[in-house]
Amino acid sequence: MRVQTQSIHFDADKKLIEFIEKRAEKLSKFYSKIISVDVVLKLEKTGKIQDKVADIKISIPGAVLVAKDSSKVFEESIDNAVDSLKRQLLKHKEKMIAA
Repeated sequence: MRVQTQSIHFDADKKLIEFIEKRAEKLSKFYSKIISVDVVLKLEKTGKIQDKVADIKISIPGAVLVAKDSSKVFEESIDNAVDSLKRQLLKHKEKMIAA
């Protein structure tokens, strides 16, 4: 599984990239055929507050799953997006078994 991280308008530190890779590896427990995980990190200005946006796209055979979340810190955004992807993977897996 390939994990690619892209940060827009800032440089992500090594600690954040390792956090992303660790969370992405956990997704393989729910679906073993993940081809790649693409993570895009952005800073969005909404008024005075800068929201940290995590946009995660997972490629699996026959489908692409996407989740996006924003919060005050990247770690929380990533956790929420990964939780959403976990539910999507489980739902996809159930459909594959039922078919």
